[in-house]
Order: sequence, then C-alpha cells, then structure tokens
Amino acid sequence: MTGPRLALQDGTDTELRALLERPGHAYLFVGPSGSGKVSAARAFAAALLCERHGCGECASCAAAEVGSHPDLVLIERSGPALTMEEVRSATALALRAPLGGQRQVVVLRDVHLGRQVMPALLKTVEEPPASTVFVLLADGAGPELATLASRCAVVHFERLGVDWLTSTLTAEGVPPDRAQLAAAASGGSLVRARLLATDDELALRRDVWMSVAGRLDSTGCTVASLVSELTELTDRAMQPLRSRHREQLRHHAEHAKQFGSDSVVPKKLLLEQQRREERRARTEELQAGLAALAESYRIRLTPADRTEAQRPHSVEAVRDAAACIERAGRSLVRNPNETLLLQSVLVRLQQHV
Repeated sequence: MTGPRLALQDGTDTELRALLERPGHAYLFVGPSGSGKVSAARAFAAALLCERHGCGECASCAAAEVGSHPDLVLIERSGPALTMEEVRSATALALRAPLGGQRQVVVLRDVHLGRQVMPALLKTVEEPPASTVFVLLADGAGPELATLASRCAVVHFERLGVDWLTSTLTAEGVPPDRAQLAAAASGGSLVRARLLATDDELALRRDVWMSVAGRLDSTGCTVASLVSELTELTDRAMQPLRSRHREQLRHHAEHAKQFGSDSVVPKKLLLEQQRREERRARTEELQAGLAALAESYRIRLTPADRTEAQRPHSVEAVRDAAACIERAGRSLVRNPNETLLLQSVLVRLQQHV
C-alpha cells in the first residue's frame, strides 16, 4: 500500500499487505483509541478500491485519502452506542451496487459499543454482496464480539507511543520540539499528532490548563472567567481541522465537477462525517486539557522544585482533585454539556484552594 499514508507498528503493515492479496468480505481492526486503526482502515480501503492496490497517484486514491470516494463509506455512532438505525444504514449501503468500480468498502466504527444491535450487525456482516467489503473497528475484542470476530479477519493494533510518534513526525519534517509536544498531547493518535503539529497555539493551551489550579479562588466569578477562557481556547483549537475540512470540500467539488456527482460521496454525508469528526476532536482536546490540569495537581505531590504556593493542603486533597479531573475526562465520551462539565470540575477544585 503506497497510497494514503500508513504509519503502523512493525508487522501490522505487512499483515495488511498480505490480506490484500486475497481480499475477504469482512475485517475487524481491534485496538485502543489512538492506535492508528482508523487511518489504517482508510488506507486499507483505498488499496482495495484502487486498480493498482493503493498506488497513491490515481483519482481513486486521492478521493479515498480526503474522504470523498463514493465507494468508501464511514459510518459512526451519533450517540453513546451504535443504534439499530445506524446498523440498518450499514446494511442498506452494503446492498447497493458500487458507484465507481467493482467493489465498495463500508467502514463501521465502535462496534464494541453495539451490544444491543449485535444480532442485526452479525447478520449484515455474514451476508454481504460479493462486491461489498466490511472493515469494522473496535477498541477491544470482548466476549460479546467473539461471534463477530469469528466471521472476520482480525487485525490487532497497539497504542502508538510518544517516542514513536515523535520520530514519525520528525521524519515528516516537523521540528523536534514541536513534534515532541504534539506527540505528548495526541493521546497516542497519529492523526491527531499530525494535526497538532500544525497548531501554533498548542503550547499556549497547555500552559493555560496547567495554570488553572493556581488561578482558582473562592469566587464564582473566577470559575466563570476560567471556563470562558478554556472554552474559547478549545474553539480556536478546532481551526486546523476546519481548514482541513474546507480543503476536503474543495477537493470534493473539484472531483465531482471533473468526474460527475456520482463519483463522490454525497455532500450531505460528507458534512455529517465532518461534524462528527469535529465533535470527536473537541472531546480529545478537552481530554488533553483536563489531563494537563490533573498533571498540574500531581506535580504538587513531587517534593522537588515546589514553591510554598504549590504545596497541597494534604496529599489526599491533591489526589481527590486529580481523580475528579480524570473522571470528568472519561465522562466526555457521553457528550455532556462542556460548559456545565467544566464549571462543576472547577467548583469542586475550589475546595482545595
């Protein structure tokens, strides 16, 4: 696969290339968030759709890379779990004829969050048309996925380490200091690390989050001001992604004009995919910020290099504050109201001022 960039752990790229030699009807990519399986799914799908198995030069590869290929469809959950409606959508897409070639690829994310719809999903995967290939993504392969996994070729991914991400970004031309910072803030995701490497405000945002604990007092006014500042920073952090989305739409329009509207994913579907990608990016950004805030509290447990103002009231108080922040970070996957969540966290942290 020489098309859309693959940057995987040793052995995974080789495994995917081997699977391309005799394509099956369904694949299950298993690995934690940030392990690169989404990028791998796109590249693998591009190679399945390309007449030259992922040449990276043809219109098919170009469309797959930016998400506008009509025969590459990504389905994501809109809520905390996959719904029957989303599985039915996958089924309907699987039954249609390819629009641009001899094969189509349906990528379905977060199948580990589809316990209630697993029977319907299993039936869909078991009986696709010969022209449809499923690539299913899961963060883990628990017992509930055992039957589904038995119907698929399973590929395992490991979380990408900071050192590996740093060296990958550096090899791509990112300055070492920026590569290190982007890798550390990426949560192990190469896609996010690449995006953060283009973000001039990354260091600023981390510094602001790290400063929150020292700026808290006993007033609600301070909490409101801090929440407003953090929310604004999160909004600005979306600008690189929005720029990429605008470029994606530009490419989509050019491709449609050159090859016809049937040669691209419907614009409505592309916009929906972008909306969900931004929602996920906001969650990742807030999780990274909360992780920096939790780190600022854990630093207070380190005896060396602490000022008197940094000394905790008690070890238990600092641990309680860090635990509160980490719970808030985990709760972001349920798409809560961001402002209310941050307010509740900071009010709780005021108890330790």
